[in-house]
Order: sequence, then structure tokens, then C-alpha cells
Amino acid sequence: MKPRPISLALAALFGLTSPLAARPVPLPQHGAAHHAIAAAIGTWPFQKSDIAPDPAYRFGQLPNGMRYILRHNATPKGEIAVRMRFDVGSLDEGEKERGFAHFVEHMAFQGSTHVAQGEMVRLLERKGLAFGAHTNAFTTYETTTYHLDLPRNAPDLIDTALMLMRETASELTISPESVNNERGVILSEKRDRNSWQYREAQDRYAFADPKSRYLQRSPIGTEETLDGATAEALRAFWRRNYVPAKAVLVMVGDFDVAAVEAEIRTRFADWAPFAPNTPAAPQPSAGPIDGADGGRDSVYLDPSLSEHITITRRSAWRDEPDTWANRRKGLATTVGYAIINRRLQRLSRRLDPPFRAAQFGTNDIFHAGRDTAINVDSIDGRWRRALTAATTEVRRAIEQGFTQSEIDEQVAVLTSLAETAAAREETQGSVALANAALAMLRGGSIPSDPNANLAFLKAQTPALTPERVLAAVKADMAALDNPLIRFTGRRAPEGGAQAVRAAWKEASTTPLPTIMEPPPAPFAYTDFGAPGRVVEDKREPHFGIREIRFANGVRLNLKRTTLSRQSVLVHLAIDGGQMLATSDNPLAVEMTAMMGTGGLGKHTLDEMQSLTAGRMVSLGLTATGDSFNASAGTRPKDLLLQLQMMAALITDPGYRQEGENIFHQNANTMFLRLRSTPGSALQSGIGGILSDNDPRFTLQPVTAYRGLTFAKLKADITERLQHGAIEIGLVGDLDEEAAIADVARTFGALPVREAEFRQYDAQRKRPFTAKRGERTLTHTGPADQALIYEVWPTRDDRDPNEKQVFNMLQRVVRIQLTETLRQKLGRSYSPSASSDLSRVWRDYGTFAVAASVDVASVDVAKQAIDEAIEALAKAPPSQDLMLRARQPLLETIDNTLNTNGGWLGIVALAQSEPDQIERQVNAAQRLRAVTPEAVQAAARRYLAARDAVRITVLPEAQTKEPMATAKQPG
Repeated sequence: MKPRPISLALAALFGLTSPLAARPVPLPQHGAAHHAIAAAIGTWPFQKSDIAPDPAYRFGQLPNGMRYILRHNATPKGEIAVRMRFDVGSLDEGEKERGFAHFVEHMAFQGSTHVAQGEMVRLLERKGLAFGAHTNAFTTYETTTYHLDLPRNAPDLIDTALMLMRETASELTISPESVNNERGVILSEKRDRNSWQYREAQDRYAFADPKSRYLQRSPIGTEETLDGATAEALRAFWRRNYVPAKAVLVMVGDFDVAAVEAEIRTRFADWAPFAPNTPAAPQPSAGPIDGADGGRDSVYLDPSLSEHITITRRSAWRDEPDTWANRRKGLATTVGYAIINRRLQRLSRRLDPPFRAAQFGTNDIFHAGRDTAINVDSIDGRWRRALTAATTEVRRAIEQGFTQSEIDEQVAVLTSLAETAAAREETQGSVALANAALAMLRGGSIPSDPNANLAFLKAQTPALTPERVLAAVKADMAALDNPLIRFTGRRAPEGGAQAVRAAWKEASTTPLPTIMEPPPAPFAYTDFGAPGRVVEDKREPHFGIREIRFANGVRLNLKRTTLSRQSVLVHLAIDGGQMLATSDNPLAVEMTAMMGTGGLGKHTLDEMQSLTAGRMVSLGLTATGDSFNASAGTRPKDLLLQLQMMAALITDPGYRQEGENIFHQNANTMFLRLRSTPGSALQSGIGGILSDNDPRFTLQPVTAYRGLTFAKLKADITERLQHGAIEIGLVGDLDEEAAIADVARTFGALPVREAEFRQYDAQRKRPFTAKRGERTLTHTGPADQALIYEVWPTRDDRDPNEKQVFNMLQRVVRIQLTETLRQKLGRSYSPSASSDLSRVWRDYGTFAVAASVDVASVDVAKQAIDEAIEALAKAPPSQDLMLRARQPLLETIDNTLNTNGGWLGIVALAQSEPDQIERQVNAAQRLRAVTPEAVQAAARRYLAARDAVRITVLPEAQTKEPMATAKQPG
């Protein structure tokens, strides 16, 4: 178990949320004024604390014991996040019930007293909720949570959501027929989860906590218990555990809280336990976790694993409620761990790094124990050096302490996060606020007022001395004496586990060096020349997007919104991208995504991190179809710095060897995992299959990737970075004139650029194989896993009316496959259909269906896919099917501009691709105009059996056909 990033640590420390209105909040004092208020509303974690929850939440409890948390929030406008959480998970299962909590979760979608079998998903689709995207559920070791994201706050939709939650709570039918149908789906899900990652995790748990209950209670269950599950047994488990005392309903969104509260009280008041005189059983402990256990070693090998070493000691769980005193202690601990991990990060970024990555920290293991660990990802074959370096650095911190400058850097990061949370309090998203409430229920982290959190942080930071921070870390961690040591990789370490432990002992006793880190030089990229002159300034009529052109040719598009306070999204597009890749030079832009790791000419990436501590900025570039792109989320006060960094990256990139090293290590790992799962085998093979091995879309030999250098990348892309057309999009809480001035000082000050993005007519031709019919790929994963992928050539997306026809065709086919392969036949957990009409490649597009199945079900699944496609070609979809396909799409269109990310989609390239604006304006109208006959016609024209490429991915033992060498499209 690895320590959390500092942003997550802060969220846990402060229970970060946001109230509806900004208001000054004094530093909280010890006291319990809120206890009197809470006394009448049930039992909550904050009743054991002197920290008051954010007053925008309303807490309540019904006489039957069911609790609820409500909050009005208008971001996004009109939408509502609904969560129904039950304190029941796999830990609650008996020996013969393993997997039952998850099985019951599936049964909640399969029929109840007032919703016929198979109708729940259809009901929600008719109201605009797509299964998976807006309707879902999750089962963990400790909880089961049902999710509904309502795209509208219409009274009938709220009523439907509450009705379905009540049905789940007390009205499930769990019929034998539905159990038998769903059993295959769950076994399919279990089969899909059986990856090298899952198997490694299970072995890790078995080594570290061999006597624990959680080891024996994986939520997915066992084949024996799933095969033996009967409707009666599942119903008994549901009745025993789905009781009001274990239920909490959370609703956050744009609704009348008083009205919804009254409806909850009416709808759930008569819900009673099935055994009313029997109190709900407490959840069993996930342990035991043996804090005295030590001295054991393990080596776990798998061809897909790169080398990793874990040094760990377990310790007792600490029941520490979220109080201001514990937050004071936790703040010092968070800073201390962050400093150690920052040091480890610096080592990983050296020219000749001792390891790929390393982390140190302490985390809870459920509520049963704690884990203090050093985790080291080593370069294959160099585990000894990695272990020594990571161990030495942790020891150096614990024995020699920290510097004030290190503390100041981490405090700057924490303060920036807290300031941002406070600034955005009015526009925090409903899903995030609902998740904060759920986090309090299980972890006890109280979602307190962000202004109070900021005031607390500022009051505490002067006392964060090196001595106090070191003492806090020492008090929090378990001493790593005689630890558990586990090695994972492809090959056993020379000398076996004993050699690893010997290396640990040596690293633990070697005299420590004293290292002084020099302070970084001041940021060097503040002057790009005379600010650019605006030569064109107009406002687009539909959405009021301001469109600017500078004298040097750089374009700027701005849209001011108030959707997220103190938040600005930035998008940079530079002409070129994958258009620079040719058959003779197919990997021309392959290393573009590593440019950020090479830093800038005058600053390493590590120096940049220290220089920008406390600032919300990022550094990076990617190559997409016909442009190089950079995207970032920042704040108005950090916008200039973000633009300076972006401009510096394209005018003076660092191209340091450190970035090359990371790329080569990642390439080696990728090739060793190419066929480890059906999905990875398909993705590595599909590009070459569909393009008849066009080198631009086909995976090259691993030696080609090992031979790539920054020198080659620089030669291939510098001309475009220096001269290619540039378009910048800014969306968010910005001052237009100030933002224009910031761009003028950076990109507007660059030498003259090309005025227009190139057409690249010759490069936009992408082949689709003429070899249709059956293909076979192989994977090296479990022998029962197979994947079916069928793909047809279609068209590009130049016709916006046709685009909506394909959107409907995709949804219709997906619904049909879900109802046949999943619900009727129980052969596939998540069959899919996708349409990709290209904006980059002329006359190119694909339509594909995919299904992960058991090897024995391949023929049945193929037949079901064929029948679904053939039926659509023979007869248009029904009006009901069209409604269920169309409504979620309409809701997505209607809600697109409720977020800054949605706005950025049309603002980023508003000048070079103005049709995107027109498409957004008319998307809903075009979608509503799609008829069943149009969907049928598209299926007839494009989805003929003779035109399909039918790829089956089978386990290696099932076929002797050679694997195609290919690469994922794009």
C-alpha cells in the first residue's frame, strides 16, 4: 500500500468541500456548539469532534435509523448526484456467501416489486440516464453504493430516483430466473478481472496479512460460491444486511432541499428491517493485522511485472477521530512524508537514476491495522542499487531530519490547494461534494468549511519547524526493523530472497552521507520580447467567444464563465502533430509526450517543481492527429506563469537525457506486456491489421523505440514548433483584458508564425485493409479469456447530420448487445459498440463492437453479434429503443456547456474549426431528426457482414497462429 499524493493527503486532512456562499470564518476553537444541533439528527462522525461540518449540508435520520445527507448546489446547473450507500460489503459475507454482496448489487438492477425484471435500466434510459455513465453501483470490502447522476432536476426524475433507491432497499424480488441470468455476467466480470495486476495484488495480500479476513473476502467472490448462489440464499443475505440502520442516502445538486427531505421522509418512513427485533450485526474486522509479524521474505514472479521491492511493517490501527488537534498532528506528518517523497522523486530524475520511482509512507489497512512501507520500482536487474538508494534516503531523513526550505516548499503546495478550495467554494461540483460526504461516513474525515481549513493552515504553518515535523513522522511510522520484504519481477533476484534481505540489512547500517541541495536559480523565462500587437478582435455571435489575432499570427479564443471560481483552462494547439509521421519516419513524434520530463533549457524538471511550488501550473506537450497540444488547469493569478512555461517549452525545451531514460524504460515494459491480456494483445495488433501494416499505424520492433532520442525528436519537430500556426483557448473565471495581455507577453511576443494550420492533403490518407473476414490474435493470460472485436470501415465526420446518425447507431447497437450478450445470455460483462468518424483522416472512420467472453462462449457470442446487426439491417429499431438511445445523448448535449471542459471543446479551436460552434448549436435538433429508418439505412450501408474485420483474441494455447505485429490506432 503506497502513500497518497499530497493533494489527496490534504483532502483527507481537511475533508475538503465547499459551502454555497463565501463568508469569513474565524479560526475554530475547541468546543461542541454543533453537537446540540446534531443531537436531533442521528449519529455522525462530527459528533465526536470539535470540527463542525460545512453548514451547507443538511443531516437527518428517520425513526427507523436510515440517515440522509442533502445539499443544494448549482454546479453543474440543473444536475443532481444521488448516492445510496449501505454499510455492507464482502467483509459481511459468511464462508459460503463469498461474492454475495456484489451479487446482490447486480440483482438491484434485475427487478423489484414495482419495476419488472429487466426494466430498471430501460426506465432510466428513457429518462436520459445511460447505463454505466449515469447509472452504476460499486461493491467494496466494506460498502455497497448505488449511483445515479441525474442530468435534470425535473420533479419526475427526482421522484424516479427516490423510488428506485427505495426499491433497492426493501423491494428486490431476486427471482431464480434473474439469478441464473446474472450469474454468467458476474462470472464474466470475475474472469475479466483476472489480470496480472489482480493476481499480483492477491499474492501481496496473502504475504503481508495471511490471517486477515479481507484476504478471504475479495468482493468478486469465488467460482464455487457464485455457482452455488441461489435466489433464496441471496435474498437472505440482502434481507439481513439491507436494513435502515446501515443505509445513508446522499443527494447533492440543484434541488429544493426542504421538498426533497419531505419526500425522503414520506417514501422511506415505513421501511422496516425484515427481522425488526434483531439489531443489525456489526461489520466483522478486516483483520487480524499482525503488528508483531516480521522477518519474512517473498519472491513473486510474472512475465508482465517490472521489478519492485516492498519493505514493510504492520502496526495497530489508531482510532483517531477528525479533530483540530489531530489535524495539527496530521499536518506535520503530511509535510514530513511529502518531503521524503520529494527527495526520492529527485533521485528518480537524475541522469543515471538509482530507481524508476520510490515512495515512503504510512497508511491505514481498513480499520484493522496500519502499514509503514518503502516501495521501490527498480530498473530490471538493478534491484540492489535501487533498494540501497531508497533505504539510504529514508534513513537520511529519519536520522538527519529536514530543512526549513523543504518544509516551506511543501507548505506552499498545501497552502495553494487550500486557497484554491476556498476560492472555489461557490462552484464546487456536486459529485465532489457528494463524495466528500461519503468519505466522512467511512473514513471519518469531516467535510468542513474550506475557509476554516485555510485559516487553520495559515495559523499552524509558523509552528512547522524541522524538529516538529521530524517528531511527527517518527511518531506516526512503524520502525522498519526486521521488516517483511517482498520482491516482484520477471526474474528472481540473484541469490533469492536471502540476497534481498542481506542488501536491506547492509543499507540499514551503512554510514549516511550528508547532502546539501543547492537552491534553484530564479525562473528564467519572463521575457519573450515586445508584447504582441492585437490586429483583429471580434466576438463570435452564438456563444460570445472572443476571437483575437496577434500581429505575429497567433490566435487566441476566450470565454469567460463563472462555472468554477478561480479556475482557468488553457489549451494550446500548434500545427503538425502526427502529420509529421511518414512511412519512412513513422515514429517522428513518438517521444513528444516526454518533452516535459526533459525540463526547459535553463531549468530541469526538478528545479521547475521547486520554483513553482504553490503555483497551479504544469509542463508537457503531446502529438495528436494534426497538431501538437498542451492543456492545463490553472488559476487567474497563475495564468501568466502557465503561459510562460508553455512558451518556454516550445522555444527552449530541455531535451535532457533523463526524459529519454524514462521513455526507454517504459518502452521495454510495454513490450513485455503486449500480450499479457486479451485487451493489450488487441490494442497492440489492431493498428497493423486495419492498415495492412502501414508503418504509421503499426507497432515497430522494440529496438526502434530503444533507438529513439531527443536529438531525433528535436530534428523532426523543431521547424513546426518554431513556425507552425498557433491557436490558444482560454475558458473560465478570467479577466479578458488581463488574459489578452498575458498572451501578448508570451506567445504574442514570439517571431511571426504561419497564419493558418496546414491542410496536409497528402498525409490525410489512411488505409483500411482490403482483407476482410476472420483474424486471430493470441494472448498469454488465463486460458479461459477471449475477446471478440468486429470492426467496419465507415466515413469521416464532415457531415454533421451523418455524425448524429452514427451516434444513434452506436447507442442502439450497444443497448442491443447489452440486452442479448449480458442480460439474456449472461456471456459478457460489458459488451460495447463504438463509432469513430475521423476529423483528421479523410474518408476514414470505423464502427466496432467488442465483447469479452469465456473461450467456450466465442461462437455463441459471435452469433449473437451477427444476429443483432442483421436484425437492425432488416428492420428499423423500435420507437422505444430509439427513445432509450436518444435521451442520454440529448442530455449530454444539453449539459455540455455546464462545465468549463465542455466549453473548451468549442473554444480551443474556435477560429480554425468554426464548424464546431455550429455543430454545438444544432446538435440537439439534428439528433432529434434522426429517424429509425436512417439508423437502419446506416446499418445496411456500413455494417454488412462481408465488410467486417472479425478479430478473435484467444489464449496462446488455443491456437498456433502467429500474432500480428501492430499498434494501436492513432
